[in-house]
Amino acid sequence: LRSFGRGVFDARTHGMFIGADEAVWCVDDGTHSITKWSQEGELLLTLGGDPAPIWSGAPFNRPTHAAVSPTSGDLYITDGYGNSNVHRYTAEGEHVLSWGGPGIDAGQFIRPHNVAVDEEERVYVADREAHRVQVFDSEGNFLEMWNNIHRPDGMVLGPDGNIYIGELNGMGGMEGCPGLGHRVSILSRGGDLLARFGDEEEGEGPGQFIAPHGVAVDSHGDIYVGEVSFSIVGRTLDPPRELKSFTKLRRL
Repeated sequence: LRSFGRGVFDARTHGMFIGADEAVWCVDDGTHSITKWSQEGELLLTLGGDPAPIWSGAPFNRPTHAAVSPTSGDLYITDGYGNSNVHRYTAEGEHVLSWGGPGIDAGQFIRPHNVAVDEEERVYVADREAHRVQVFDSEGNFLEMWNNIHRPDGMVLGPDGNIYIGELNGMGGMEGCPGLGHRVSILSRGGDLLARFGDEEEGEGPGQFIAPHGVAVDSHGDIYVGEVSFSIVGRTLDPPRELKSFTKLRRL
């Protein structure tokens, strides 16, 4: 229908979501920035731009995703490719606090890759390379941890109040191993597994995924899964080729 942002984004635009006010938020790890746009393509707000020193904990070094609190309007940002932190900002773009840092203990992150926030201001952080989701309050205090999730990558709070998680495929040295990721899981906000789908074997057929990287759920409960299939698998083929990278699953 239309496009915008030419000259603003890098080739590494990494995450996008639409807030309750219909504003479009984009997270670009290539430009170390978060931008807010109107539906008409007017740039409303820019955070970041100049990279913080790597692993410094200061915003931002290759941020990965963001979410807006439905209660306060505050913005929570996972800074996960060159930092291991979460940053909180007001709706006006003022920095409130940061927490985390590299590590495996509760409250630390290896690669915070995605974030969701509920109406109680509980902050859910997908710590991809630690194979877990950590839950915090709005002040960054650790509340609980969910394990048994393979490389949680995409994550969103659905309209039904549940957490939808895209699990990335296997790790280096485990190529072709079945049962490692390439699936979507649905968990309650208490961390209970409600459903999980995706064949053990990765592929392009019905019910199969290769590399889920982003997840969205619409008002009907339909699920949209974006995959980084070429980056993970397609470019390694001889010759390299594009693979299925987007799937819509209709709720029955």
